[in-house]
Amino acid sequence: MDFALILFVLTIVTGVLWIADRYVFRPKRAARAKDPFWVEWGAGFFPVILIVFLLRSFLVEPFRIPSESMMPTLLTGDFILVNKYTYGIRLPVINKKVIEAGSPQRGDVMVFRFPPDPSLNYIKRVIGLPGDKIEYLNKRLTINGQPMPMQPNGSYIDEKKFYYTPRFLETLGNVEHDVLLINEAPPYANPSRIQGYPQREKCQYNSEGFSCEIPAGQYFMMGDNRDNSEDSRYWGFVPDENIVGKAFFIWFNFGDLKRIGSFE
Repeated sequence: MDFALILFVLTIVTGVLWIADRYVFRPKRAARAKDPFWVEWGAGFFPVILIVFLLRSFLVEPFRIPSESMMPTLLTGDFILVNKYTYGIRLPVINKKVIEAGSPQRGDVMVFRFPPDPSLNYIKRVIGLPGDKIEYLNKRLTINGQPMPMQPNGSYIDEKKFYYTPRFLETLGNVEHDVLLINEAPPYANPSRIQGYPQREKCQYNSEGFSCEIPAGQYFMMGDNRDNSEDSRYWGFVPDENIVGKAFFIWFNFGDLKRIGSFE
């Protein structure tokens, strides 16, 4: 379900009703006459719907984390806010950029339209920028020939499922973040799940991992829960036109109120 499209249609419909009532029907009604139902339930909601539409389209948009792929940074059930203007102003619904502002940087946590199905929104961390050559061999990341610093950082404890996962502190540019690596998991992407995505020839896979050359206008995304994330390793690059915004704030979690206000 494309909520942006639904909200856009509601804004147009209620806006037309509001204009019709304001300039055509209201002047003809008696001074104390009761507003018809289409004014109360249609035109009356226009200001609220318009404000929500503008805020959601150009400033911030809320999302809910649906999976464990970004653990330990983001947990299932986190409600987050996404900055819609960090990477430029885009027209709602068609997602066309009309004002340049900035571009994704390595280490950013970014929401984007899922390339195989743009009706879905995904969230992952930016690993590779346009023109980068990245390698992920034996669970260690190298970008343009430079190994990304990584050091042990204890264990992540899942108190609900009662298991421990080795945690590592990885540095991407100016961003330090934790990743989870499962010792028993193989270093390579599962061959049976790798899709025939556009420009698949830019990536090479083997028993140690993979290497990719990032095409112009494309980004390579990975989850922080490295061995439990289906990301660009499986379905390919994220084009610039699929970008939604930069995640920056956890505003609620029903299961853990201590997470409110954390993240960045």
